[in-house]
Amino acid sequence: MSTLLSLRNLTRRYGGNIAVNDVGFDVAEGEILGIMGANGAGKTTLFAMIAGNVVPSSGQILLDGQAVQGLPPERINALGVSRTFQIVRPFPSMTVLENATVAAMYGRRQTKSPALAREQAMAVLEETGLADRAHLPASQLNLAGRKRLEIARALATGPRVLLLDEVLAGLNATEVEAALDLIRAVRERHKLSIVIIEHVMKALMRLSDRIVVLHEGRKVVEGLPAEVANDPRVIKAYLGEQRHAHPA
Repeated sequence: MSTLLSLRNLTRRYGGNIAVNDVGFDVAEGEILGIMGANGAGKTTLFAMIAGNVVPSSGQILLDGQAVQGLPPERINALGVSRTFQIVRPFPSMTVLENATVAAMYGRRQTKSPALAREQAMAVLEETGLADRAHLPASQLNLAGRKRLEIARALATGPRVLLLDEVLAGLNATEVEAALDLIRAVRERHKLSIVIIEHVMKALMRLSDRIVVLHEGRKVVEGLPAEVANDPRVIKAYLGEQRHAHPA
């Protein structure tokens, strides 16, 4: 598989605080890469830099070989990078379909025809299991529904790279399984590269092809899920803390 997204020595400083420190990794076409780390590890700042919401202090972000760091979010979105947010942000007074239709008119697709945008939006609602709620106000969706709408809106832009920020958080076990099935299906159907931040560790291990672990802004481990789960640095920096906090 060829590389689609590359991070090179990416750093973000806020005054004397270094939120992300010299992080680099590649994401292949069609790969699901998991990002794990404790709160404050730099995960969300990393996503914000990739999506253009935050400008890196130094380093490079390459999309299909093209440097995109520092470009505005709408330009990066138009090049094929779309993200969801940890705190879901639908337009609450608009219907589910209207939310997805607006997304279809931006991003890589740049659909100018309202009728075509609506058709594309309905297709992603079918795919994400929201078609039967298309005409409900987005405010009437439960948490699982709002998270699916976040994914639907991201898909409606026609991405090549999908950044998923804690789309499993707050879901029950049944909803988590359904969300994992959806993410796998989306990857296969659209041949997407997916980068996912998640605190539901068992689910992340099952879903990801590879995992990158961040600790205090630095990448400490990168590898296959089984390798990462058994790495002493991960156990000490992250998994061990969880086990200590939640004894069996």
